Amino acid sequence: EPQFKNKIVGENDITLQCVDQIYGVYDEKKKLLTGQLRKYPEKLIIYCKDLRVFNFCLRYTKEEEVKRIVSGIVHHSQTPKLLKRLFLFSYASAAPNNTDGRNQTVMFETLEDWRDELERTKGNVKYKAVTTNEGYRVSEKLPLYFVVPICISEESILKYEGRGIPIWCWSCHNGAALLKMSAFPKEQDDSTSQMQKAFLDGISKTISKPPYELLKMDDLSSSLPSLQDIQTAYTRFKQLFLIDNSTDFWATDVKWFSLLESTNWLEIIRRVLKKAIEVAECLEIQHTNVLLIEESATDLCCVISSLVQVMMDSYSRTKSGFQSLIQKEWVIGGHGFLDRCNHLHKSEKEEAPVFLLLLNCVWQLVQQYPPAFEFTETYLTVLSDSLYVPIFSTFFFNSQHQRDTNKSGESLKTQSGPFRFLTVWDWSVQFDPKALAFLNNPLYAEKPKPERSQRKTARFKHQRQLSLPLTPAKPSTKRGFFREETDHLIKNILGKRIGKFINSSDEPHNSLREFYDSWHSKPVDYHGLLLPRIDGPEIKVWAQRYLRWIPEAQLHGGGTIATAAKILDLMEEVQSLQVKMDEEHSQAVSGDVHSVPMLRNSARLSSLFPFALLQRQSVKPALPTSTWKDLEDEDDLVKRDDEFVDLSGDML
Repeated sequence: EPQFKNKIVGENDITLQCVDQIYGVYDEKKKLLTGQLRKYPEKLIIYCKDLRVFNFCLRYTKEEEVKRIVSGIVHHSQTPKLLKRLFLFSYASAAPNNTDGRNQTVMFETLEDWRDELERTKGNVKYKAVTTNEGYRVSEKLPLYFVVPICISEESILKYEGRGIPIWCWSCHNGAALLKMSAFPKEQDDSTSQMQKAFLDGISKTISKPPYELLKMDDLSSSLPSLQDIQTAYTRFKQLFLIDNSTDFWATDVKWFSLLESTNWLEIIRRVLKKAIEVAECLEIQHTNVLLIEESATDLCCVISSLVQVMMDSYSRTKSGFQSLIQKEWVIGGHGFLDRCNHLHKSEKEEAPVFLLLLNCVWQLVQQYPPAFEFTETYLTVLSDSLYVPIFSTFFFNSQHQRDTNKSGESLKTQSGPFRFLTVWDWSVQFDPKALAFLNNPLYAEKPKPERSQRKTARFKHQRQLSLPLTPAKPSTKRGFFREETDHLIKNILGKRIGKFINSSDEPHNSLREFYDSWHSKPVDYHGLLLPRIDGPEIKVWAQRYLRWIPEAQLHGGGTIATAAKILDLMEEVQSLQVKMDEEHSQAVSGDVHSVPMLRNSARLSSLFPFALLQRQSVKPALPTSTWKDLEDEDDLVKRDDEFVDLSGDML
């Protein structure tokens, strides 16, 4: 039995929210199934959002059964539905009361949570948590509580429903702060536009005076790809991994790199990471406040602000810290999970993998600097899968207001009173303790004690040197490295700004490059600032998430899991020795000793683990692909793809 088993979603279970596309096969030809069907297929192929592909043969099923099965799946997974028809509400009416819930995660649902965060980041001198939106009297899109500069009045917040107000995200150790703001609509009459411009000028002057630092504004809508561009790129990208059979895999293998580049997905990740480096440079080196501007401040603002905090704040690289960050910036911050994930199938125009983009960016940092993170890439993978598990409320609402208003009421006629929504952060709901061990990084470099800091630094430097690519340590200073984009910033949407504001066009062209090169020439402090390497080859495909269901792409006895298995084996051995020593000294603790899972014979594992069993790899065809397709129906070739081996090596 697999050691990494989800207690909610079984190996062959598909939640309705996880269904991406459904194809029917008619006379060996695939056709996308939507709406009413005139003719029913002989084979059904379901593409899932977690990249699984299921094939169902209906050729020997009765026609009435085929009609019932296919039309039912298409109707329930592809047609628009009401929010309260989601399984989330059915489950919440019967959810158990004994779940842990927070797991040390700060939920940011109370004023105290925000005040504690201000105190933690030393931002409480210049910023304040406000209760102006209690009862959602300012805006239903804003959270109940949020943080603004102390000098901002309640009247200013109320005037335009929170638009044009700088909202605090995080404060740097030197006092510089990261802020975000919802922009005003671009197309308005002159009088309204003039009033809004005057309002913005007033706010700008207020927060530009001491004790506040200089302010740099960054309009993300002009400096980053649009949501439509992101959606288009990801749609192309995911098609590379939705593989029906080994023939398709080998047919695309020849042109893999050109196909990958044409999707533009890795380039979008690179641009987002570069933007985060720019913001970090302003905060860390220039001691400048950065104000991120976006139409709603709930999409790309969330991505950049979260990335900057992961890069600059070691607390956000712990599991509880990262979860608290997602709560603060995304869940309470008002990211429209319901629309962006298209859970209700109401409008594909609103769909965009914004949260997945963040996880892809964070994964780049995790794989470049593993000891800096308390969690593993497996944690990020199951977090991405949890987007489509409809028993948790975390990723199924557009705002705190929407969640609060739908929390109360009749629970599907079974009871009255509020629903008991579960949070995804209680991982014990999905995994048992043995499986949870895979989410924690055994090589996490915990914060060293002061007296040992020198020794720790020297060791970290050695690890870092081993991880560098086979290129000169200091990259060339060619300006083309960053592909300097034209930065239009705020003047395009808010008119002329005050002269003391810093525009990136005024900065030296090479300041960012110098900052980047200077940081990478020094040893890494795993509890300080982290800058991702963004040279072309350094931006990689998140292999565990995208290749885990493809047997042909596995590495026998390889991949990160081979290393992890050996480390977990060693940890288990150390723990067992510790128990024996304690027993010998009569100091054994009563009760069972928790140990990490046994992962013997790691050479038998593959890079598909822990998500899939070891599968016999199909042999790459020596014949041309066209000839291979002609031979596809031969029994011996078909059987070759259907052989499975469990972890002990026995044939299934």
